[in-house]
Amino acid sequence: MVMKIKKKKKAVRMRGSNSHGWGFRKKHKGRGHRGGTGMAGTGKRADHKKTLINKLYGNKYFGKRDRGITSLSLKKDRSKVINLRKINEKFKGQSEIDLKDFKILGDGDIEKAVTITAKAFTKSAKEKIEKAGGKIIVPAKKEKIVKVKEKTEKEITENK
Repeated sequence: MVMKIKKKKKAVRMRGSNSHGWGFRKKHKGRGHRGGTGMAGTGKRADHKKTLINKLYGNKYFGKRDRGITSLSLKKDRSKVINLRKINEKFKGQSEIDLKDFKILGDGDIEKAVTITAKAFTKSAKEKIEKAGGKIIVPAKKEKIVKVKEKTEKEITENK
């Protein structure tokens, strides 16, 4: 029997093979079954990473909602509104109602005299409340005070 004197190195024997004898390419990376690194695999079917992404970025990371360009005039009005009908249902026994964040709309009727404090009222709502003998209170808006720096004569001559 003839003995081999020198064994060929594995690196030389495995040239051209992808995995150098470790089977599937992913098996010998020393990374377990984690896949890629960082935000890799956070696509549409990334169920295992969704909780992390929602924590970091909120719900806007996935899907097409709230994307694209919209002009300011087309943005949806998200101010709080309430109709007289709802006020009648919710605040039956009260004579004074505080709805500072709401705009009062005129759908429905008011049965008795009520004092309502609100951010704004529609014409029809005002008419209906006053017709029932109620009062309307709109809190005054705080005005912003803007300080204007007056230019001295020296600065005016320098700018010319």
